[in-house]
Amino acid sequence: MPQDIHFDLPPAAGASPDLDGARRRNLQWVRRTGLVDGDRSLAWYASWDMPRLAALGYPYARGAALDLCADAMAFFFIFDDQFDGPLGRDPARAARACQDLIDIVHGIPPRSGADPCSRAFADIWARSTRDTHPAWTARTAHEWEYYFAAQAHEAIGRLRATPADMQSYLQVRRGTAGTDLPLSLGEHAAGITVPAVAFHSPQLRIMRRAAIDVTLMCNDVYSLEKEEARGDMDNIVLVIEHTRRCTRDEAVAAARQQVHRRVRRFLELAGQVPDMCARLDLSDRQRSTVDSYTRLMAAWMSGYHAWQTETLRYRTAPQVVPPSGPGYFDEVLHTGPDARPT
Repeated sequence: MPQDIHFDLPPAAGASPDLDGARRRNLQWVRRTGLVDGDRSLAWYASWDMPRLAALGYPYARGAALDLCADAMAFFFIFDDQFDGPLGRDPARAARACQDLIDIVHGIPPRSGADPCSRAFADIWARSTRDTHPAWTARTAHEWEYYFAAQAHEAIGRLRATPADMQSYLQVRRGTAGTDLPLSLGEHAAGITVPAVAFHSPQLRIMRRAAIDVTLMCNDVYSLEKEEARGDMDNIVLVIEHTRRCTRDEAVAAARQQVHRRVRRFLELAGQVPDMCARLDLSDRQRSTVDSYTRLMAAWMSGYHAWQTETLRYRTAPQVVPPSGPGYFDEVLHTGPDARPT
């Protein structure tokens, strides 16, 4: 049912012409890192078409820049699925599993014999921080830390078995969705460094938060059936349904309103950006960078939406990976012998 819901987002900006090459290189990468193992897993993973998500979300990216984005998208989704099984119902084990990944962003390399998730993430982190601005690296390190740490709190939500209030939901969901990170990767792929005084302006900060919320809220609607079958509580439809005591259709309609309100705000603030840049007396080059940043946020929202309405990840999941078991073929995130599913 949720897959046929329409959201009125800005039109997609097209796709990177390097998509075919990214598909080949990404399949090589997930196999080389061990994130995907075996023909059955590879076929299911390929049906998601993560490189297409990268090509739509970052239409300006080519070569190594597009590869980094595609590989990061692969990591996000494969890592996320590791919590569809027993690990996702054990907050302490989830916290331990994620601490090794948090350590990587703070300079501690993976241990000898590290699991595929640790190896893959270490590779993504090393590639993304090579020759990048220190301010971008510091900000993105915090975003990755938030993403990993939030997994344990999502596990607490599953044990609670009832949706949280809206504020608590957003605090956890913005973390587990990791949607700050695709925007930061977009800056990296575009080769831009947004001036701090502009990045932290009310306009761009609110626009960034709107782009984050639009992405995760649309995803919640499209992935509702998959998540509800596995007991996930951090979904906007379930939160609205629970707090308002309303029907499923009313909750979906209210979620759409939340999205549309944020899209309208994003577009309204985008119109204020040129005047803000003028008042700050930014140079022509700095204004061009801010314009690129505004466009890449819009491109990510629209590109992600275009991908998720077509990917088989949300349409065929129950037939491929049944809701009664772990939501993955390969266990690639370990916390020791006690973490293995039974």
